[in-house]
Amino acid sequence: MKKHPLLVALTAALLAVAGFDGCSLSSNTARAASLKPDSERRPAPEFTLKDTDGKLVHISDYRGKVVLLDFWATWCGPCRIEIPWFIDMQRKYKNKGLEVLGIAMDDEGWEVVKPFLADLGVNYRVMMGNDPTTQLYGDVEALPTTFLIDRDGRIAAIHIGLASRKDFEDGVEELLQSPALHALTVRTK
Repeated sequence: MKKHPLLVALTAALLAVAGFDGCSLSSNTARAASLKPDSERRPAPEFTLKDTDGKLVHISDYRGKVVLLDFWATWCGPCRIEIPWFIDMQRKYKNKGLEVLGIAMDDEGWEVVKPFLADLGVNYRVMMGNDPTTQLYGDVEALPTTFLIDRDGRIAAIHIGLASRKDFEDGVEELLQSPALHALTVRTK
C-alpha cells in the first residue's frame, strides 16, 4: 500500500496535535520510562524473520546480550527521529554487549526499506516484520514500539511512541551493567 505524500503530511500534522507520541492515534498509548523489576520481566517471544540479506534471525540468537528491539516504519515521523539515536547506540555500546535490532513494518517491503536504511547508514540488523510477530509482542499497534531486552532474554522495558534518547540510553546502560542471571539456554516456541 503506497503512502500518498498528502496523506503522510496530514498524518504528521495530526500526530503533532495529538502530542507526537507515535504513529497511532490510540488514546491508550503509554511509555515505560524505567526498567521493570526482575520479577516482572517476561521472556521475549521467539520469532523467525529474514534480514536484509535474506538470513533467518531468531531473538534467541541474542541471549547473553542486551537487545534494543524496535518496531518501526519508513513513513513514521517519530521512528525517523529515533533511528539515528539507535545507530549511535549500536556504535557506542556494541562492544559492551548491546545489539540493536529493527523490525520494519512497511507494507511495501524491502523495496522502500532497503533504500531508507542505506540513506541513513543504519549499522544494525533489520528484519521485515509481519502480523504474527506483532501479535507475539502484544499486538504492536503504534509505531515506534521499542523493547529493551535483558541478557536473559526477558523484556525489561517497553517504549510505545516517541521516547527520549535519555530514557533509551539510561535503560541500555543499566542493562549492560547487569550480568545474565540465568544460564544461557535455548528457548523453544
